[in-house]
Parts: sequence; structure tokens; C-alpha cells
Amino acid sequence: MKLMQTVTASILLAMLLGACESAEESNRVVGELASDRLELTAEFAEPILAITSAEGDVIRRGQVLVRQDARRAGARLAQAEAALSQHQARLDELVRGPRKEQVASARANVEGAAKELAFRQSELKRIREVHEKGLASAELLDRAKAALDAATANHRVALAALDERLAGTTVEELEQAEQAVAQAAAIRDGALVDVERHTLTSPVDGILDTRILEPGERPVPGQPVVVVLGGGQPYARVYVPETQRVHIRPGTEARIYVDGSSAAIAGRVRWVASDPAFTPYYALTERDRGRLSYAAKVDIAEETERLPDGVPVEVEFLGTGKE
Repeated sequence: MKLMQTVTASILLAMLLGACESAEESNRVVGELASDRLELTAEFAEPILAITSAEGDVIRRGQVLVRQDARRAGARLAQAEAALSQHQARLDELVRGPRKEQVASARANVEGAAKELAFRQSELKRIREVHEKGLASAELLDRAKAALDAATANHRVALAALDERLAGTTVEELEQAEQAVAQAAAIRDGALVDVERHTLTSPVDGILDTRILEPGERPVPGQPVVVVLGGGQPYARVYVPETQRVHIRPGTEARIYVDGSSAAIAGRVRWVASDPAFTPYYALTERDRGRLSYAAKVDIAEETERLPDGVPVEVEFLGTGKE
């Protein structure tokens, strides 16, 4: 009888402890530590000259990670800068207007054409008088008339050139020159971007996780070269059961239990998915099988040494009425 009482008491105690443990863990979800993975891709099929960090190194935002051979892009940049300088010089010339030497040259051409015209007029008059006396042929008279017509035309051309120099640059010419400068500047800016993108820098603080290529290799445009794990700490990526989703929102406090660490770590929910999915296999517990769940990210809220990615964790949400 006494033995039966002892067995009964043991069973009741085990059931009570199981109930307490179930109540304690009913608000826990499982997952793993993870970081945002950033793949830095090459835009150009140029050889890699250097990768400045090793796998596992801590890196800072803006730190140079990969350098590619940029000589070809540098030549295109130099060509674009030369074209921009040429168009800018032409615009400056039009804005300044004609030089005084050019105006003087145009005036001299007018004076020369006027003297030529006067000479041809006097020559035609003389040949006509001789022709009327029967001492000159009709052919000679025709040649004198043709020479006068040519001198008259040259005089008009010289006058028009002088007027053009005196009038200066037209509005249309200035607009064309300004647009040419703008076009050349845009080409120069694009070439400058191409040169800069032969150097890959880290967009965030984090860790260099993987070197996919090595110096000397030539990547395909768009191919990842290195992978960066962003952030000073990984976050807990967990899956919230449907029954708890209504209590979980960004800002909810939590405790994170990391495998291999005895102390719980304070955490805070950063994000919860709005679309449900079935719990993935690695996050399944007996009570979660077959349930819908919502992916969530829980940030570590304590200052501590960076934890490794991929370690299993359990997360207990606080303030949800199920603690």
C-alpha cells in the first residue's frame, strides 16, 4: 500500500512538473541565429587585382573589399574628360564673341574686295571705250564684264563675313554649345561611375563571410565576388505559431536562449511576416507540426560578443499574457 502511494505521488509530481514545463515553454519558439547576407557583385569582366580581407574578418561600412583592373575604364574616363574640355572651350569662345584680330581680318578682306571691285570697274570702262573705237575684241569685253561680276560677288561675301563678326554669336549657337557641354559632362560622369565601380566596398558593418573568387580570376558581370554578413550581431530568425501571432508585433520584448549558453539574452522583435507559411523542418516541435507559422526576426538587445550564425535558439516572448 505504501509502495502504491509512493508510485502515485511520483506520477503526480512528474505530471505537475511536465505541466509546469509545458506552461513555461508554451510561449517559446525555435529557430536559429542568422544575419542579412549581402552579395557584392562585379559589374565588369575585368581581372580581380586584390581582395583586402580574409574570411571571418570584421569589416566596416565603406571599407574596400575588392579591387578590379580599372585601366580600360580609366582610359574611357580620360577620353570623356578631353571631350568635355573641348566643348567647354568652344562654349567659352562663343560667349566671348569674335576676337579683335578676326574682326580686323574681316575688315581687311572687305577693303581688298572693294579695291578689286574698283579696279574691275575702271578696267571695264577702259575696255568698253577701246571696243567702241573698234580697237578691242568682243571677247575681251566679255572677260572684263565677267571679272567685274566676280569682284562684285567677292565684295558682297567679304561684307557679309564682316557683318557676321560684328554681330557676334547667335542665341541658337550658344544653346547648341551649352547642350554639347551638358552631353559631354553626362558621358564623363558615367565614365567616372564605371571607374569607381571597379572597386567594391562594404555597404554595412559586419563580417566577410565568403570569398567566392580570388585575385587573378575574371568574374562574369553580375557574378558575386564576396558575401558579407551585415550587422554587429546576428538576429534570431524564428517562426511564430498562428496561435501566438496576435500577441507578437515589432517592439515586443523577448528572451533569447542560445544553445551552448546558459544565460538568456534580452531581445526585441524587429519584424514579423504578414503572410503565413508552414513551419520549416528545422524549426518543428511536436506541438508545431502541421501548423501555420509566421517568420520573425528578433534582434539581440544586449552588448555582447558577436555570436556565430546558424546556432539553434529558442525565443520566449514577454508581455504576451502567456509567460
